[in-house]
Amino acid sequence: MKRALGLFTTLALLAPQAAMAAEANGEEKFDPSVEFEQHAWVPLEIGPIDLSITKAVAYLILGSLLTMALGIVLMRVKLGLKPGRRQAVGEMLYDIAQQNIAEQGLPHKAINRWFPYVATLFLFILVVNLLGFIPLPLSDEKFELFGVELPTLGVYAATSAISVTLALALMTFVFTHYEGIKNNGPVGYFKSWIPDVPKAMYGLLVPLEILGQFMRLISLSVRLYANMLAGHMLILTFIGLMFVLETVVLAPLVIPAATAFYLFEVIIVCGIQAFIFAALSAIYIGSAIEPEH
Repeated sequence: MKRALGLFTTLALLAPQAAMAAEANGEEKFDPSVEFEQHAWVPLEIGPIDLSITKAVAYLILGSLLTMALGIVLMRVKLGLKPGRRQAVGEMLYDIAQQNIAEQGLPHKAINRWFPYVATLFLFILVVNLLGFIPLPLSDEKFELFGVELPTLGVYAATSAISVTLALALMTFVFTHYEGIKNNGPVGYFKSWIPDVPKAMYGLLVPLEILGQFMRLISLSVRLYANMLAGHMLILTFIGLMFVLETVVLAPLVIPAATAFYLFEVIIVCGIQAFIFAALSAIYIGSAIEPEH
């Protein structure tokens, strides 16, 4: 953590000089929203479907590999009766996923089936969120070093793209209704949406209940997207004040503020958002399996 914080501060202090030099050469001014634009690194289109490799896809691939590596290293390699620090971290993550996510949202009969899904959601989103605050050479901008063009260091969270969070939410949405229909039958499941009210009110309640099901999809995806996007925008905006005003005089003010937001996002927001997404997924699937509960 200390090394990451030191690297972040160093980059923040060096960035204004680079930005001012760029402006002096007539280049575009600092714009934090540019960091969230998606450009095709490897164009790949199959008919109307665009499967191009972009910055978000690169982060998702890296996040997937790291999630699998963490699961193997923390929870499968050289486990003992007296856990060391590595094993203790793995057991802590496993306990959170089992006791605080799966067991709180899923009925007992469905835990074995759906625990792997909600646990993977929790760990994957946590890893991707944390990756978004580590400076990595996965940027659209380049710089020259000994005549070789290399990507600049940058911070970007794949979960700050609505398409990514919507895809994750869509999986939960599909699994929820699949389990509901499978366990209760189509008629029984859809009837469970309607509360016990006079039939004269069905014309009002049925559309509202259907809309409510789709609102779950929207709220699940937008909550994660908005929190990660806002955190990155705040950090970039604070640092960007020096770029816009073309001075490092503000450094004693904006660097601590940006660092505070950075630590808040890394220590609190990343974990909370991963937990909430996985916990709500467990609750939605559990309520579809046993609607009466």
